[in-house]
Amino acid sequence: MKLLDKYIIGKFLTAFFFTVLMLVSVICVIDYTEKNDDFLHANLSFWYTFTHYYIYLFPYYANLLSPITIFIAVVFVTAKLASRTELVAMLSSGMSFERLLLPYVMGAAVIGALTFGLISWIIPIGTKQIVLFEGKYVEEPFHFDGRNVHMKIGPRTYASLESYDNVRNTGYNFVLETIDSTTILRRRLKADVLSWDSVKHVWHLSAQTVHTFGGGTREALLTIPPRDTTLNLYPKDFGSTYRLAETLTSPQLNQLIREKIERGAADTAKYLSVRYERYAYPFDAIILTIIGVVLSARKSRTGVGGQIALGFVLAFVFIIFVMLSRNLASVGTVPPIVAAWTPGAIFSVVGFFLYRVVPK
Repeated sequence: MKLLDKYIIGKFLTAFFFTVLMLVSVICVIDYTEKNDDFLHANLSFWYTFTHYYIYLFPYYANLLSPITIFIAVVFVTAKLASRTELVAMLSSGMSFERLLLPYVMGAAVIGALTFGLISWIIPIGTKQIVLFEGKYVEEPFHFDGRNVHMKIGPRTYASLESYDNVRNTGYNFVLETIDSTTILRRRLKADVLSWDSVKHVWHLSAQTVHTFGGGTREALLTIPPRDTTLNLYPKDFGSTYRLAETLTSPQLNQLIREKIERGAADTAKYLSVRYERYAYPFDAIILTIIGVVLSARKSRTGVGGQIALGFVLAFVFIIFVMLSRNLASVGTVPPIVAAWTPGAIFSVVGFFLYRVVPK
């Protein structure tokens, strides 16, 4: 690494972290202002709120706004170098524009690797604390309102509930069915009440009626008294899924996805989308960095402010693409892996076009 590379990387990373600090600090102040009434109602001190909420919210917003902060940092540094004719001196000395991009790409790679580590293992832990805090002091308590819930809990086993009370951890009109490989019902168990024993970590069933089908005219009807049993079913399956994927580290997210695939859950796609997005983020950072350099590598009549404003616009457009792709993946319109990489692919095309047409 040459001295010039260290110079550009130092300025890039310094501008990035400073932008993150300033932008996220402003957002946290605005957030505190909006939620202050809730904090006062709960009689929470500023120090308690800071140490139990905002210390976790800051890195969450830093990651969420990383496309914007990367763009601003790149545009600011490059536009400053261009306005002081430092870029002209570099290019006039025989350095190619591709070589000029190298320190920026190296800096973006550092940010991308840091971001990947944070969103895969660190930020989800903090996000879990954010969700718990908001659920306790800001949001209304969660109540499971699903009706006639059906889910697969084994290769041949299906469970259904008419309703479930997540406060008492009690389900009503519980049915457990066993279906063989030919989709023929072989066994049907029915209990009026299913309740979770938090001490034994088992389900307690009220009196059950078991209907067994042996094929042909062979059937058996059996009544079983109340008993405890274990099932591949847990109270968490009826808990809030609000920002659930964001509260899971990558190993936990992969485990959840495997469980949902085994159960044939309908919402598996949105969790797959989050997993693929985590892998796509570092590459998106590099793409956005290159576009930022291309757009700001020459002097502009609008000055640095105009170029930063353009960076804001493009970064917001990128975030909109990410959100749109995520929604399309969650409803099954687009495969999750395609949705996760589509924003980066589109901006790669945009970056290549700008590289070819924008004077440098």
